[in-house]
Parts: sequence; structure tokens; C-alpha cells
Amino acid sequence: MTGKVYLVGAGPGDSKLITLRAVELIEKADVVLYDRLVSKKIISMIPKKAEKIYVGRAVGDDTTHQNTTNDLMVKYAKSKKNVVRLKGGDPIIFGRGGEEAEFLKENKVKYEIVPGITSGIGSATYAGIPLTHRRHASSVVFVTGHEDPEKKKEIVKWKNLAKSVDTIVIMMGLSRIDVICKQLISGGMDKKTPVAVIQNGTTPKQKMIKGTVTNIAKKVKENKITPPTNIIIGKVVDLSDTIGWK
Repeated sequence: MTGKVYLVGAGPGDSKLITLRAVELIEKADVVLYDRLVSKKIISMIPKKAEKIYVGRAVGDDTTHQNTTNDLMVKYAKSKKNVVRLKGGDPIIFGRGGEEAEFLKENKVKYEIVPGITSGIGSATYAGIPLTHRRHASSVVFVTGHEDPEKKKEIVKWKNLAKSVDTIVIMMGLSRIDVICKQLISGGMDKKTPVAVIQNGTTPKQKMIKGTVTNIAKKVKENKITPPTNIIIGKVVDLSDTIGWK
């Protein structure tokens, strides 16, 4: 008989956006393994009786930390503990939740996946940018700006995206924003296409700068924007001028 692992999304930053199911599981946890972008307010919800372990990773850190996280989940579950693997945003939207579920399955550990609001949606909503809109955007795509470094070549076909989708949401792509925008332009994207870069979305520190695919990289440097950020490209960005509420 083993314990169970809960792969839980903590939401995009604002602690009030966490789900009731997530709070319920945190309150009953024996062990919580939490990521870097989980807010301090949510971490404060972890009961004193629970073991609290930081397993986050900053940009540039060694990717082998994931092996340690996997081993900890199995170790505690097989010690008959209820483990909450707490992740920023949603666990299976660029959160490695799928990989962790595979590992747990291979090791015959029971698990449950609890959705969370991904930062790509949360930050856009708090900035007054509707990712879809009947007049402006009938399609939206979520793309990672940083692919697995072990891949032999980049899989995201930025040039193809330029004319095939109305709204592009890029997560973890700040350091490559110049290259990405140039590829989109070379794929035929209008040079005047609006772009928003949202820093620390849904938190009191939220900051947004806007430009176009031709000048946004320069504006990022001028405004000293740093991660965590989400990049939104498309006509819907301009709607923040009229419906922005934060």
C-alpha cells in the first residue's frame, strides 16, 4: 500500500486564483514539493505538520533537478505519504506534469492531476487582453519560447505560425524575443502586429509593455523587463487600451 501523489496547479501568481481542490489537498498533505513560481501566500497555506521541500528551478539551472523531484515523489509515496507536487500555473501546460505522471505510472504510484489557471491565460486576462474575440481572433496557440535543450533541433515552426493563427501566447521566451519576432516577420507576419510583454502577471508587481513585432525586443531592453513573463502577439493586444482593468 502506497500513498498518493497529487500534481497540483497553483495558478498564475495571484493566490486567490488557486482552486478549492488545490487548497483542500494542500491542507491534507504530508509532504509538499513546490516550485519557484508558487506564491508565498500559497506556500503559507501548507500546514506546519507537513514536510515542505523546494524543488524549483531558475532559468539556466541544471535540468537534472527533475530526476531528484521524480525520486522524491516516489520515495514519499512509497512511505505511505500523501504528496502534493505544487506547480505554478497548470501542471501540464509547459509544467512537466505529463512527464512526472509517466514516471509515477512506471513506478506504480497512484496519482491525480489537478488543473490550475495557466499564466498564459491569467496574465492576459489581468492585462485586459482577450486571447480570442469574435471580431479579431478565432484561434490561439500556446508556445514555449525555450524547448528541451536535448532536442537536436527546434520543433516550433515560427515562420509557419506567422499566418496560421490569430493570437500567439509565448511562455518562457523573453531571452529569444528578438529572434522569434524576426522569424515571424520572415514568415509573412505584418510588421505592425501588436505585441504585449507581461511581467509578473496577476501579481501586485504586474507590468506590461507594448509594441510591435519590429520594436518590442528593443522596448524589453529599454524597460529592463525580466522573467517571469508572457508574450502575447496579435490584434487582441490593442483591446487592452479599452478593456484593461488592472
